[in-house]
Amino acid sequence: QVQLVESGGGSVQAGGSLRLSCVGSGYTWSYYSMGWFRQGPGKKREEREGVAGIDSDGTTNLLDSVKGRFTISQDSAKNTLYLQMNNLEPEDTAMYYCVAARGGSEWILRHLKADFGYWGQGTQVTVSS
Repeated sequence: QVQLVESGGGSVQAGGSLRLSCVGSGYTWSYYSMGWFRQGPGKKREEREGVAGIDSDGTTNLLDSVKGRFTISQDSAKNTLYLQMNNLEPEDTAMYYCVAARGGSEWILRHLKADFGYWGQGTQVTVSS
């Protein structure tokens, strides 16, 4: 049974930093691309936004609005995915979800829907101005 468990969310002021972690189990890490999605306040499940993705070879993709502020990385030996978020903005406030899916991280960020792939339960990030 595939499980993805996120941690590291919290409340920070604008300009602050957070590091999200996601531990995966029940599947072969290298068979999937990994990513972070977010669902902002008032947004529907179908409106989740791809934020960052990484392939098993280390190739990364980022949403334009987070480039230069967010970094995605992974430790395949620990089956752990990370999202380092710096210079946070109030617009980054959302529930953040860890995702494992096939198709490559670029495709996942642009096209993956909430009914496909494997999703964690989410961790809340709140940024105040």
